[in-house]
Amino acid sequence: MTSLKTIAVLDEKDLADGQVKQVPFEDGQVLLARTGDKVHATSAYCTHYGAPLAKGVFTSDGRIVCPWHGACFNVCTGDIEDAPAPAALHSFKTSISNGKIHVTANPSHTLKDNMSRPSKLISNTLEPSPTPGERGLIIVGGGAGAFHTIESAREHGYVKPIVLLSKEPYLPIDRTKLSKAIITDPSKIEWKNAAELKIRYGVTVRTNVTVTSISPKEHYITLESNETLAYDNLVLAPGAIPRVLPIDGLTTGDSQLKENVLTFRGVGDAVKVENAATEGKTAIVIGSSFISMEVAVAIAKKKLAAIHIIGMEKAPFEANLGTEVGTGIMEYLKSNNPNLKFYMSSTVSRVIPDEADEKRVKGVVVKTKGEDGSESETELTGDFVLMGVGVRPATDFLKGTLELAKDGGVQVDEYLRVKGVEDVYALGDIAIYPQLPTGESRRVEHWNVASNHGRTVGKALATPNDAQPFVKVPVFWSALGQQLRYCGVGNGFEEVIVKGEPSQMKFIAYYVKENKIVAVACMQNDPVMTKASELLRLGLMPTPEEVKGGKDLLSIDISTVGTKPKVEKVTAA
Repeated sequence: MTSLKTIAVLDEKDLADGQVKQVPFEDGQVLLARTGDKVHATSAYCTHYGAPLAKGVFTSDGRIVCPWHGACFNVCTGDIEDAPAPAALHSFKTSISNGKIHVTANPSHTLKDNMSRPSKLISNTLEPSPTPGERGLIIVGGGAGAFHTIESAREHGYVKPIVLLSKEPYLPIDRTKLSKAIITDPSKIEWKNAAELKIRYGVTVRTNVTVTSISPKEHYITLESNETLAYDNLVLAPGAIPRVLPIDGLTTGDSQLKENVLTFRGVGDAVKVENAATEGKTAIVIGSSFISMEVAVAIAKKKLAAIHIIGMEKAPFEANLGTEVGTGIMEYLKSNNPNLKFYMSSTVSRVIPDEADEKRVKGVVVKTKGEDGSESETELTGDFVLMGVGVRPATDFLKGTLELAKDGGVQVDEYLRVKGVEDVYALGDIAIYPQLPTGESRRVEHWNVASNHGRTVGKALATPNDAQPFVKVPVFWSALGQQLRYCGVGNGFEEVIVKGEPSQMKFIAYYVKENKIVAVACMQNDPVMTKASELLRLGLMPTPEEVKGGKDLLSIDISTVGTKPKVEKVTAA
């Protein structure tokens, strides 16, 4: 075991209040952060994808936020504040003497490949694994929300049995990598392996399991096999199901999709796309939002003959990012990927059947609406069709038990508790929850939102007397040749203020609603998104007029002790 070492790492005068610095420690690095007269030291890199935290955003309430994806840590303890951080940072003792800042650390903990510390969970304090009928926590779903519920619950001291039930055949994975890189081996993107989940986290994981109903009054659930499992608390995190357009010819007589008509959600879908998208083939992509565009950009690298992208809007992402940003991104992609062909303001009117094989389609007929209102049709032939037209909540098994919204969502309060039901939480894609700062309730289909939902619920389960309402700002990112960063809730925006050049993938876009900036998107402007998310959280986002006048988000001080955030109270809808 390597012994602790104490090393003078920096002159005290070189670290001001509100400042963070990455400094050497033998062969490694540590992050120093100063709040008033206190100096803190932690690991230097984000435990998500290894971003240097010194390039992130530091706040006066002791948060250090990753510049890439919004993961956040407490500089005093190294603890996770926000997902997608899967593990906490090492925290080191500091002292000041003779004008120098000294750090005491195990040198191995300052290395980048050892940047995260194990959960505070001590496995031998857990209750034994559950036996049939024994109560504890049951989580329905095996995605990001489920994993972060487990991590947070154990981190905060939950000791009862946990059972995770997943329809998928693999453990919780980093699902974001599926569409961005077409990963086909789930073991490469698992958050934790089976042994660690079982031994260290005390979780009984059951894969390939379908829950058919829940009985909230009696506190049990029923599986497809008619097995019943009792619970003290139930977390519903089943995720979503890809939508299928009602177009004649896309499905067979038994309502199954034709063999070369694909959707995209899990590893199995990634395998199908990987096998279909080989050199020289032609793809037809229906949908021009994030999943479909990420997959199109990923397979464009595979030297396909053509990738035809069909979108209803004037430009990709128009509903989320606006016409100017969407058009700019499209122009960039077209100029850098000659095999990408766009058909905007278009729909699929019918399918071209494959006369040689009734289980496949040969192409589609695209109906395009011109600016003058005229319509034209184009026949597109291809080797496979990918449908990326959104998802719906995977809540069919809850019908007749819980009151579902028209879109299948589940209404929850500010603590993510299902309204009118005891001991049941809902999170992720299915949860209709109050938004910061207005209290307006809506579903947000962001992977990171599900992760932070899980963190909130996990803590509430472990420390029910200290449960906190969910007030996180949604964060989202996408890989489109450059990294797109987005934060906030911009639905129904009324104006977009664009700084920079979307066609060069270098811009900042501000989304305005009721004369307030409610969301920010950017490319090649790190850490603007991270700063924007903290300004939204603190109620310090400048006005649209200030931004139009040249106000720079990065110039706004939120790092020094004297900063007084104007946090707005969230009221449940």
